[in-house]
Amino acid sequence: MPYMKISEGVLYYEVAGAGPPVLFIQGAGAIGGAWRPQTDTLRESFTCVTFDNRGIGQSIGDTQALTIEQMAHDALALSEELGLESAHIVGHSMGGLIAQEFALAAPRRARSIALLCTFTHGKEAARVSFGTLCMGIGTHFGSLTSRRKSFLKILFPQECLGATDQNDLAQRTGALLGRDLATSPPILWKQLAAMRRFDRTADLGNIQAPTMVVSAQYDPIALPRFGRRLAKEIAGSRYVEIPGASHGVTIQSPDTVNDILQLHFDRVEQNLLHAKQAKRGTSND
Repeated sequence: MPYMKISEGVLYYEVAGAGPPVLFIQGAGAIGGAWRPQTDTLRESFTCVTFDNRGIGQSIGDTQALTIEQMAHDALALSEELGLESAHIVGHSMGGLIAQEFALAAPRRARSIALLCTFTHGKEAARVSFGTLCMGIGTHFGSLTSRRKSFLKILFPQECLGATDQNDLAQRTGALLGRDLATSPPILWKQLAAMRRFDRTADLGNIQAPTMVVSAQYDPIALPRFGRRLAKEIAGSRYVEIPGASHGVTIQSPDTVNDILQLHFDRVEQNLLHAKQAKRGTSND
């Protein structure tokens, strides 16, 4: 099994495919395997790297003072361990904050970044409103079945839930996230606290990597206006809003997400190739 040493523990990771490297970073309460709807397809063109953030899944590490910066350092250390000079960095929700920190801390290692259902700073995700309060209560009280269905409301829009077997969807989604949707892993609360403390909004203009920001129309956590603001703060970034989708867009609409990522990566790779050819032509003159 592939593991990498980190402070007081190990980081579990998986590598699949061939081609330009892509490092996928998951959000709060999810293991790296939740990217399977993306990696099962994108591995045909790219080397896909996924991992469990410290303290969840098969990764064990010091989480006493967990920070977004610490988790970004883990991601950077993993890219170094695998010998990746640079990689496309993809982050969902909390993973988007980690991706931002990665791109700011090591700009040359970020070939591009794709920020899915995320924010300019963590307090946006941790805000308390009537809607988020009701969702939170529903996931912690009641029967196991009702808690699972309440969690599904965070990830999928009502139209989607009304047209599917929710018990089956909860089982399939739980298998991807690495847990029963009726329970929360202990690390989740530390991850949320780390998100609340993180704010690099003032530095977003310094991100140099080509950036794609993706929001979902009905996302109750990462509201589309957060994504639009994020795209505005990062110079030259592109913004896409996926209609009819919610926070679990990577699971709900994998083909759409994969097409967006493929186009983004291909565009960056083409530009890099043209730049190399131009540099080679200049050196031959």
